[in-house]
Amino acid sequence: MQSNLFPRSAKPAAGAPVLLALGAAVLLAACGKKAPPAPPPSGPPQVVVHTVAAQPMTVTTELAGRTCAYQVAEVRPQVGGLILKRLFVEGSTVKAGTALYQIDPASFVASVNSAKATLASARARLLAAEPKAKRYQELLAIEGVSKQDSEDALASAAQARAEVASAQAALDVANINLKYTNVYAPIGGHISRSNVTAGALVTAGQADALTTVQQLDPIYVDVAQSSTDCWRCAAASRAAS
Repeated sequence: MQSNLFPRSAKPAAGAPVLLALGAAVLLAACGKKAPPAPPPSGPPQVVVHTVAAQPMTVTTELAGRTCAYQVAEVRPQVGGLILKRLFVEGSTVKAGTALYQIDPASFVASVNSAKATLASARARLLAAEPKAKRYQELLAIEGVSKQDSEDALASAAQARAEVASAQAALDVANINLKYTNVYAPIGGHISRSNVTAGALVTAGQADALTTVQQLDPIYVDVAQSSTDCWRCAAASRAAS
């Protein structure tokens, strides 16, 4: 006996599997296609024009710096002695050549007087030696004196002239030292506080300065910049020019 699993009305049509396969293929092909490109805009294209013109450009760099005096002079005594007085106002502005201190000049005045006396004595000996040498030269011509005596007279005159020159040099040194009893400002500028007071004993060329003078007009400004930054600023300047 023959049995049917499906009713007659429920049996699938013979061509149904083929139609399903074709429909799936069409859907897969539609998914793989890209959207068509948008149509180009209507009308002419828009063109933007920029005019290029040269103009100056300032390159600035902020750096840390500090001011430094144009000149700095540490005032020291050139002779030794007692400080009699201070002649300037601390913190004021002084001119070059202004008297700053007065050192006791008593011993230096005595040295000048002694040098003057030595010079006078040397000149007196020269006044006696030169005429004598001249007379001996004349007597030697007529054999009135020996040649040895004439040469001794000439040597005495030459020695007297050397003593006069030496005494004159000693007098010059004594006058210079006397002048150094007044301590002057070597440069003009702002003067600091005094490191000594009246009655202090100072020596020539001592290590401690009496005071300091700084010239602040003009003035230096020290600015620190690395070599890398310097080259970068130079390259920017060249590019701007």
